[in-house]
Amino acid sequence: MTRRITSFDVAAKAGVSQSAVSRVYSGASASKDTAFKVRAAAQELGYRPNVLARSLITGRSRIIGMVVAYLDNPFYPDALERFSRVLQDEGYHTLVFTVPEGTAKDDVDRVVQQMLDHQVDGMILASVGLSDALAARSEAAGIPVVLFNRGQEGSGLAQVTSANRAGGRKVAEFLISGGHTRIGHVSGWQGSSTGRDRTEGFLEALRNAGQELVGVEDGRYTLEDAAKAADELAQKGVDAIFVGNDHMAFAVMDHLRFKLGLRVPEDVSVIGYDDVTMASWAGYRLTTVRQPVGRMVNATVKALITHIEDTAARVCIEEIDGPLILRGSARIPEGLQ
Repeated sequence: MTRRITSFDVAAKAGVSQSAVSRVYSGASASKDTAFKVRAAAQELGYRPNVLARSLITGRSRIIGMVVAYLDNPFYPDALERFSRVLQDEGYHTLVFTVPEGTAKDDVDRVVQQMLDHQVDGMILASVGLSDALAARSEAAGIPVVLFNRGQEGSGLAQVTSANRAGGRKVAEFLISGGHTRIGHVSGWQGSSTGRDRTEGFLEALRNAGQELVGVEDGRYTLEDAAKAADELAQKGVDAIFVGNDHMAFAVMDHLRFKLGLRVPEDVSVIGYDDVTMASWAGYRLTTVRQPVGRMVNATVKALITHIEDTAARVCIEEIDGPLILRGSARIPEGLQ
């Protein structure tokens, strides 16, 4: 049986002390020369540091727990990939759980409790909420929590979102300037802050212009509900539809074109929210509000690491504005052509 290579073997090979090897792999202070010699020796010997043992010594698991509402929406796989890459650059690993949108708070709490049981150093909750009791328990355990793409008023938790109300207002102003008078809305799930905020910003701008919605349907962030909502709005004779995210907007466009025989944008303009990769595909060319996902991910990781290193740090509540991206799914006002 092959003997397991230890940190003492690496130290002897590199000509340094065992404590120097420990410093290199724990992220503690070590000179570049020492780090180079230790890693070269480790590679030559085939040494693999014991992460679990190191976490017992340092009190840090170097694991970040992530809870994601759902992965059907292509916005979230993209965000997860970015989180994984940025966190790896910071020396962390990710542990991912999924819970469906609209899952009862008790079920969300059970998932978060599992993460606490795994001794995570921090948690990122992407489009899910957290009960006040578990938020307090996480805080008492010294586990920082940051909400990503979801707000939770009065929670005291750090939050990073796009400027959802401003995005909704931009869509309304664009449609009005394009001469649309019979506007409908397929909202995101109204149990979520993102869904509510986008809807509220949209409605506010319409009211300011003296317009009312022809109809509003909750798409609940699912393709099936979005297609049904498109059918309901088409029966009311809408000439434009703002959809609460791109994932649902694709279903709306497909239903209008292939089930109802309507032209987009000649008969009905469609605008989404997120600007996922598919939005630029030739089959959709979706006009949409871009969520600046890279900036949002970076801000979330920065807020989390700040709180891991200093639990008394100020709680970050950040909204990041994103532009309206003009493509071919909505009528473009003359002044913008």
